[in-house]
Amino acid sequence: MAVFSEVAALIPTLRGHRIPVASADDLPATLSEMSDAEILAILEETVELAGQVEQIKLAAVGVAAARSTRAQGHSGLAQSQGRRSAVDLVQNITGSTKGEAAREVRVALAMLDDGTRETLTDAGNTLSPQPVVASVMPWYEPLRSALQAGAITTAQFDVIRNGLGEPPDTEDDDGAREARDVWACAAEQLIAEAPVRSVEELRSAARALRDVLDPEGALARFDAQYAARSLRVYRDSFGRRRGDIVFDEESGAFFDSIVAAGLRPRRGGPRFVDTNEKARAEALVADPRTNDQLAFDLFMDVVRAGALAEPQDVFGTRQAGVRLVQVVDANGAPGSIVHTEDGLTALPASTAAQRICEGGVVAVTVDSSGNPLDVGREHRLFTPAQRIALAIRDGGCRIPGCDRPASYCEAHHIDGWSSGGRTDIDRGILLCRFHHMNLHHGGWRITRNGKDDFVLHDPGGEARILKPRAVLLYNWGAGGVDPPPKRFRPAA
Repeated sequence: MAVFSEVAALIPTLRGHRIPVASADDLPATLSEMSDAEILAILEETVELAGQVEQIKLAAVGVAAARSTRAQGHSGLAQSQGRRSAVDLVQNITGSTKGEAAREVRVALAMLDDGTRETLTDAGNTLSPQPVVASVMPWYEPLRSALQAGAITTAQFDVIRNGLGEPPDTEDDDGAREARDVWACAAEQLIAEAPVRSVEELRSAARALRDVLDPEGALARFDAQYAARSLRVYRDSFGRRRGDIVFDEESGAFFDSIVAAGLRPRRGGPRFVDTNEKARAEALVADPRTNDQLAFDLFMDVVRAGALAEPQDVFGTRQAGVRLVQVVDANGAPGSIVHTEDGLTALPASTAAQRICEGGVVAVTVDSSGNPLDVGREHRLFTPAQRIALAIRDGGCRIPGCDRPASYCEAHHIDGWSSGGRTDIDRGILLCRFHHMNLHHGGWRITRNGKDDFVLHDPGGEARILKPRAVLLYNWGAGGVDPPPKRFRPAA
């Protein structure tokens, strides 16, 4: 095995310093003498190197998993090493958690094409000289290519593939091929967004796209979750009363909004202009209770209050609620699926119709690129209608890698109001509190040419395009891709 100095020599920045690194103990002293730019370069180079090593590891895991199937019994590779399964084997060797090992096995097996997998035997034979080529490429072939090219990580591969799920079964081969093409196109869009989205955002986006492309399956999943809803209260072995709740999607989204409305100031939510609400937020931040304790007390306050108490007594001016987004086409026909503004949770259109009776509707017209039109203007602060439009367009903080939802964001004028800027939708953008303050105090700025992409400029002058608009998830049809044909059997 290579000594540590030989591994360090694979990192260009370390190699350029010609500093011998005999062991990990020498690293802190070596790196402490380097500039910030060099430290960032080392981070990027080590990530690239780790990605190349990961490719070798994945290949080994895939072959090991293919030789450790249940059908191979005790002669399987993992079983011959005293392990129950390939997951157990990988977990033991890598020291990872069971969930991490399971993910590696899933991804590694997906990286093996069907023909290669057929040539692996329980005797540990190598690949045959002429491996069988699969007749039909799987829909996630773009994911395999992206992972091999280092464009995405194994975690991103896993959440995109699992989030999109499998295309629905169709009545004929042409329909099945069309469905695979649509799913592959969705995977390519998510791959393009992967560099500027967190793994959690990719997971939500993949599920949202799945529901847009397969509305029948989305309705079936909602019905199944609704049927499985439950609340159970019991005592544990210590005599403590405990509860277990299984939410359906709508109830879960509303419960999340309740907790967020109560704890948002403590979790870095938007700052308050109202003096009384600002004082309330400061008191919450200074409260000695933990977030879990505050959430529990808030839940009990809501339960006790019921329908009799004034909501302001519990939440202040920022009321809890779930805002739903429903796409209506140019002919006025509503879509069969709606999504929550925060989290992109899919719900049936009937839910939107029910909520309209309770809370009303705000119409937001957007152009083909997702830019909101026909909303209020000429105010110092963005109006509630404009905030809704920004939330639909941006979906949350637009800074790459930030997954703060819209309800945790503040509206930023890219053209300063004091410098003559206007409070127009196309000159505003959602940023979380941290990134908003960092923008104003750290020398960063955001520009936009007309209604093109927003561009972020760092203090050093480097520019990069901000992450894509969330509205692309709702405008799938604008890309010229139609949903797959009708399935011939109900969704599982």
